[in-house]
Amino acid sequence: MSAPPKTVLHASASEAEAIRHAVRTVDVATLGPGRERAELKHVPALVALLSDARVSGPIYDLPRPIDEDSVTRWVVENQAQALAGEALLLVSLDADDAVAGYSRITVWPEHSSAELAGAVRADLQGRGQGGVGMAHTFGWIFETLGVRLMCLTAALDNVRSQKGIDAAGFRRMGEREAVRPDGTTRRSVYWELTRDEWRQRHRL
Repeated sequence: MSAPPKTVLHASASEAEAIRHAVRTVDVATLGPGRERAELKHVPALVALLSDARVSGPIYDLPRPIDEDSVTRWVVENQAQALAGEALLLVSLDADDAVAGYSRITVWPEHSSAELAGAVRADLQGRGQGGVGMAHTFGWIFETLGVRLMCLTAALDNVRSQKGIDAAGFRRMGEREAVRPDGTTRRSVYWELTRDEWRQRHRL
């Protein structure tokens, strides 16, 4: 399960509520073309996407086993968390309106913090677009949702994601035990980045 950042920020009541409101009401199309909030209609395509170990293998917080029942529960749970202003589960659609990937943004409004996880379809991996997409999403989370801190994790052997996170300017802060929904753990590399650091890096 996603855990709050090691660095603990304390948001004021007004800041926390502004973040919750942004999560509830944001137009996810502003993240880019083909982005939609995940709905029950997307379940079959998500099952097909996540059943590919090349997509889901490195990701610790997905429902397991991956099947229609577990993914349906996952979508419904995320819809409830979105209403609470604490998560966004998004799908990315390709030119044929097929699900080409997903993103899950976990938000802790009381800590003005967020975490991002996600993956793209296997046939779209390794094209050099992942780093650009990640960087764009990081900026969107900071500036549109209004959080002041982001944390990320990646499996110790997930070298591709590690390189992309390093390139985006996140600071490595050791490792952490990531807890899967079934209670088992995975040792992960851990990073953090503040909004001020992001803005300085991008001259915002």
